[in-house]
This record gives sequence, C-alpha cells and structure tokens, in this order.
Amino acid sequence: MTQSSAVAPSPHRSKVTVAWLACLLGFTGAHAWYMGRSWAWLWTAFTALMLILAQFYPVWWDNPPFLLLIVPIAAGFIEALVFALTPDEKFDRKYNPESGRTTRTGWGPVLAAIAATFLGGTVLMFGLALIVMHVYKAMGWLDGYVY
Repeated sequence: MTQSSAVAPSPHRSKVTVAWLACLLGFTGAHAWYMGRSWAWLWTAFTALMLILAQFYPVWWDNPPFLLLIVPIAAGFIEALVFALTPDEKFDRKYNPESGRTTRTGWGPVLAAIAATFLGGTVLMFGLALIVMHVYKAMGWLDGYVY
C-alpha cells in the first residue's frame, strides 16, 4: 500500500497587493503579514508600543516614541518600492516558487511605486522636519525664537 504525498500548492501572493499594503499600511507591517514573514509581529508590536508610549506625553507629535515611528514608516515605503519595481519573474521565483501561477502585472505596481514615491517623500520630509525641530528645541538652539 503506497501513500501519495500530494503537496498542496503554496498560496500565490500578488505583487500589486503587497506593494499597496506596504505603501498604505507599511508602518503596521501589514505587508509582512501578507507575505508570511515570521517576524511580522515585531513590526506590528513596535508600532503599537510607540503609539501607546506617545500617549503619555502632553504633545502627541513632539515626543521621542512618536518620532521613532519614522523607522517603520520609512521601511514600509521602501519595501513598497522594492516590491513594486521587482520584475514579475524574480518576484515569482522568490515569493511564489510553488504556487503554480505566474504573475502578470500591468499598471498596478507602477501606480503603487508612484504613490509610494510621492506619499513617502512627503511623509518622510515632514517626519524629518519634526525630528529636527524636536532635537533643536531639546538642545536649546531655538530658545528665544517664536515658531
């Protein structure tokens, strides 16, 4: 009596979906959960911890925990660009080796890359400006200035 070991194909992950998840919800690690990464919980836990710690400060936007959120935000936008700009064949080789389907993308990843570039650039510049203002104020370099 022989047993057949039929291996079910692995789920097919969409390049467009992961690029948009990274662009819009990358700071929470949603794309890492979608891709099945084992450390996705760390990303989500870090973001949740920083948001919780930010609540203990009188000004929500001018405190170290909130400003540390720039790290997962930047990583999300960078990963959105990486996923969106990866060629379909390379994406399938790395993330869909046994799914039995091939990725054929059109304008979805291009639009996700454009959105990640513009939205990411705006958010990151604003975040860096907040960090610089926080550091300058903490060091006393803005004493006497009204801003």
